[in-house]
Amino acid sequence: MATKIRLQRHGRKNYAFYPIVIADSRAPRDGKFIERIGSYNPNTNPATITLNFERALYWVNVGAQPTDTVRSILSNEGVLLMKHLQGGVKKGAFDEAEAQKRFDAWKSKKQAAVDAVKTSMADKKELAAKQRLEEEQAKNKAKADLVAKKKAEIAAAKAEAEAAANAEEEAPAAEEAPAAE
Repeated sequence: MATKIRLQRHGRKNYAFYPIVIADSRAPRDGKFIERIGSYNPNTNPATITLNFERALYWVNVGAQPTDTVRSILSNEGVLLMKHLQGGVKKGAFDEAEAQKRFDAWKSKKQAAVDAVKTSMADKKELAAKQRLEEEQAKNKAKADLVAKKKAEIAAAKAEAEAAANAEEEAPAAEEAPAAE
C-alpha cells in the first residue's frame, strides 16, 4: 500500500484549515486516512503549524511520500533534516549525539530567525500605528485651527456689527440732543 502525507481541507469558504494526515495514495483528499500527525493554519501571520515530530519522522522513514506543500512544511519543521542526519548516523559518518547537536543548532538558528521576523513585524505595526496617530493629530490640529479661525471671524463680525449698532444708537441720540437745546 503506497502511503502519502497530505493535507485535508477543513474550514469554511475563504478560511481553510488543513489537518496533516497519513493516507492511502488512492484515497480522496478529504476521505479516509490512517493517522493525523498535525495541522496547518495559513490564516494566521505567520502560519501556525502543529506537528507530531516523532510520528512524522517515523512515516517519512517508512516511505510515506509527502505532497509538495507538506514536504515544505516538514522541511521547515526539520523532519527532513533529521531523516538526513539519521542517514549519516547509519552510514557511520558521525554518531547520534553529533546528529542531535547539529539538529539542535539548526533548530535554534531557525527559531532565532522566526523570532526576528516576528519582532520586526511587531515593530513595523507599532511604527505604523504611531505614524497614523501623528497624522491624525496633525489633521485634528489643522481642523481645530480652521475652526478657531472661523470662530474668530464670526466673533469679529459680531463685534463689528455690535459696534455699528452702538454707533447708530449714539449718532441719533447725539443728533437729538443738540436739537433740544
